[in-house]
Amino acid sequence: MTTSRASAGDGISTYKGEERALRADRLGIGGLLLSLLAATAPLMVVAGVMPTTFAVMGIVGQPLLFVALGVILILFSVGYAEMSRHVHNAGAFYAYISRGLGGTAGASAALVALVAYNALQVGIYGIFGFEVSGLFATYADLDVAWWIPALAAVAAVGALGWLKIDVNAKVLGVLLVIEVALVVIFDIAAVADPAKEGLSLHAFNPDTLSGAGVGTALCFCIAAFTGFEQAPVYAEETSRPHVLVPRAMFLAVGGVAVFFALSSWALTVATGPSAIVGEAQKQSAGLLFGLTEDRLGTTFTDVLHFLFVTGMFAALLSFHNVVARYAFAMGREGLLPRSFGRTTGSSGAPGTGSLLQTAVSAVIVIAFAVADDKPTGDPTEPVLHLFTWGGNIGALGVILLMAAASFSVVVFFARRGAAGAQVWRLVTSVIAGIALLVIAGYTVKDFDVLVGAGPDSSLSWVLPGIIGASVIVGLAQGLYLRSRSPEAHARIGLGNEAFQLDKAAQS
Repeated sequence: MTTSRASAGDGISTYKGEERALRADRLGIGGLLLSLLAATAPLMVVAGVMPTTFAVMGIVGQPLLFVALGVILILFSVGYAEMSRHVHNAGAFYAYISRGLGGTAGASAALVALVAYNALQVGIYGIFGFEVSGLFATYADLDVAWWIPALAAVAAVGALGWLKIDVNAKVLGVLLVIEVALVVIFDIAAVADPAKEGLSLHAFNPDTLSGAGVGTALCFCIAAFTGFEQAPVYAEETSRPHVLVPRAMFLAVGGVAVFFALSSWALTVATGPSAIVGEAQKQSAGLLFGLTEDRLGTTFTDVLHFLFVTGMFAALLSFHNVVARYAFAMGREGLLPRSFGRTTGSSGAPGTGSLLQTAVSAVIVIAFAVADDKPTGDPTEPVLHLFTWGGNIGALGVILLMAAASFSVVVFFARRGAAGAQVWRLVTSVIAGIALLVIAGYTVKDFDVLVGAGPDSSLSWVLPGIIGASVIVGLAQGLYLRSRSPEAHARIGLGNEAFQLDKAAQS
């Protein structure tokens, strides 16, 4: 693909002048990789997702699940990364799906992506506010309602969203490096001081994955990887997207798989494989902090609590950046009002999309705050509702988008007559797509387990129904555009290439 320049030296790829462009050359491989990894919130996964999976599903072989998911997502990345060499668009998922499965499917994917990433981002405000409230209670003896720090974070993330993406990357990078370093220190301490069962590799035994809960455990674990697939969102802001985007994606998914597999194994070593499920059920999200208290002392654990919060803030900022860029891409192509397809002049950031995400976050946090009738310090509304509901809605949407993108890769290269040259990439895409659909099926089937509702609860169909409704509404918008505005429909997913089409038509 060829992108035009507003002028020879300004480094801005254009669609309709600078106001409809994201500034190019802002991110190198380091900044891009840090932006991706920040969204995975490694400490939140180790302290929150892993103990929850052990406790709820009772499966010791969680480390092996991370390895298996890493393989599936690397297979997904093979075709996805190859397509990123041909399509550079801040709309990433929906742009790829448009180029393979058509504009109508792309319009549907765009709305699903917007809803899913918003849900993921807003959900984190719940647990962020709850944890900050806990820090105030522990270290300052103050009772602070969870929604106060949550709304403060909404404002801070919104302000950072207006800044240059390279500034964002530096903030994310500092937080991420410290966060990962502390988890690695715990891993080493666990290996150096194992429980009475010693350095057992039992958690990597395939026999630990027998039982009805494996599919649901995969749903828990795949949410931990969310973030690596965002690399193409930043393609227009990198210097060499055809090189940097695939490289960052493979490094991210490979690094995340190894890091989480080893860290979840370290948890089993620290408690003993036979005791990990019981300890997780007893201590829940306090499991990691209890283990570090015993091995590394109170000061280290206090720092870990603080980094737990800053790591969530990094994830909030990362998801905010992604949502803002999806809104920008959709506005640029007529799927949202055109005002969303403009950037702020000084920073080149998608300012209107950033404002939209901030407004959505504020409204939802306020709604959950109004609904919260529990005393300060009760996790029901911020954690069990806002965080859990938002996280699982978002994860379901992203899984479906990855599956659709996998099949889109196949159609895209087949239509270009490149199926023979790309055959092994197409095979890996089909395998990944099928595996992701299976995981999505388990996610919908066991949604009541994922959100902690009863099997007869309306939440088991209302919450995944939000993603289903997004699919339907997006398809309806795509069909409407195809019948009423075929020119706009033809542009869906083209991004900057539409500028070249306009230029050719004028000449």
